[in-house]
Amino acid sequence: MFKIEDIRKDFPILSRKVHGKPLVYLDNGATSQTPIQVINTIVDYYSNYNANIHRGVHTLSQEATDKYETARYKIQNHFNAKHAHEIILTSGTTESINLVAHGFASLLKKNDEVIVSSLEHHSNIVPWQMLCEKTGAFLKVIPMNDEGDLVMEEYDKLLSKKTKLVFVNHISNALGTINPIKYIIEKGHQVGAAVLIDGAQACPHIKPDVQELDVDFYVASAHKMCGPTGVGMLYGKESWLKKLPPYQGGGEMIAEVTFEKTTYANLPHKFEAGTPNICGGIAFGTAIDYLNNIGFDNIATYEHELLEYATKKLLEIEGLKIYGTSKNKTSVISFNLNGIHPYDVGTILDKLGIAVRTGHHCAQPIMAYYKIPGTVRASFAFYNTKEEIDVLVEGVKKAKMMLS
Repeated sequence: MFKIEDIRKDFPILSRKVHGKPLVYLDNGATSQTPIQVINTIVDYYSNYNANIHRGVHTLSQEATDKYETARYKIQNHFNAKHAHEIILTSGTTESINLVAHGFASLLKKNDEVIVSSLEHHSNIVPWQMLCEKTGAFLKVIPMNDEGDLVMEEYDKLLSKKTKLVFVNHISNALGTINPIKYIIEKGHQVGAAVLIDGAQACPHIKPDVQELDVDFYVASAHKMCGPTGVGMLYGKESWLKKLPPYQGGGEMIAEVTFEKTTYANLPHKFEAGTPNICGGIAFGTAIDYLNNIGFDNIATYEHELLEYATKKLLEIEGLKIYGTSKNKTSVISFNLNGIHPYDVGTILDKLGIAVRTGHHCAQPIMAYYKIPGTVRASFAFYNTKEEIDVLVEGVKKAKMMLS
C-alpha cells in the first residue's frame, strides 16, 4: 500500500488554507487535484517546446508532435484500445459525447430508438434529446430504484430491433453507483445497438479495458484523473469511427481541399480539427503515468476504506440521510440533513475550509426521483484521509446545530 503522507506531498494545493482553516478537498467528483508531476509537465511544455504540431519541420514542432502522439499511445495502452488511431483527443467528456451524437444524426432515422439511463449527467441526456429532435428517433430511459441502482429487468424490456444506441455512465456522478456496464453492452449488442459508456466518473477509480468490455465508444476527461482541464478522450472502435462523418471542419482534419471538393484525413485526425490543447494532451499522458505508478488496485482498496469509514461516521449523525446506497458504489456520498437545504450546509462547511459540492450535480432527474432540490456531495480521492473525514463529520454536526 502506498504511503498517504508521501502521496499528499505531490499535491501542492492540499497544503493551502481556506478561511484560515486547512483545506479539506472533498469535491473530487467535480475535478481532481493536480500533482506536481503534471504541473511540471505543463511548465516544461511552455518553457521549452511550445509549438504547433503535425505541421512544422522545425525542431520545436517535431518535439511537441512527438510528445503529443506519445501521450496518445499512453492513453491507448491505459484503456487497452486495439489501435492508437481509435483514441480521439477532445476537450473532454462532453465534447466526446457530442461528437458521437453529431455523427449519428446522419445514421438514425425516424422511429429508431435511443436508450439512456435515469442516472445520467446532463451531458449524457441533452445531446441525445437534441439528436432525437433532429432525426425523429425516440428516447427511452432505464429506470432506477431507491438504492440508486438501475433496474435491469426494465432495460431488457426496452431493448428491441428499433434500438440503435445505448448510452449509460460507468459510475453515477451524483450517487457513486457503479453500473453493470458489461451486461448493458452485451444486451445492447444482441439487438444490434451501438453502446457508449460515459467513463468520466469511473476513470479516477477504475482502469477500464475497452476490448474486454467490447464497448463501441468510451469517453473520459483528464481533469477527473489528476490531469488538466480542457482535455479528454473519445475511444471508438475503428469500424464505427470510419462510419461517422467529421464533427468539425478546419485544419488538420483534411487530406486535400479544393473549392470543388474536400477529402478528409485518416483517423484520428478526421475528428481533430484545428490546433488542439497540445499541452493538455501531453499532461494527460503524465497524469495517466502518475495514476498507474500508484496502482489502481491500491487506489480502489484505499478509497473503499474511506467510503466505509465516512458512511459509518456520517450515519451516526441524527437526521442525516444518504442517497445512493448501492452495494456496488465508489467513494461518493450524497446526503442531506433533515429540513436543511444542502446549499446552507455547503456554505458553512466552506467557512470551515471543507470543499464539497451542493446542488443537483447536473443530474436533475435523480433529484426529481427522490423529490429533493439537491444534496451535499462529498467525493473522496486516494489523497484524502480519515482525519479529513473526521473534520467533515464535525463540520456537518456544526452546520446542523447552527441551521436547526
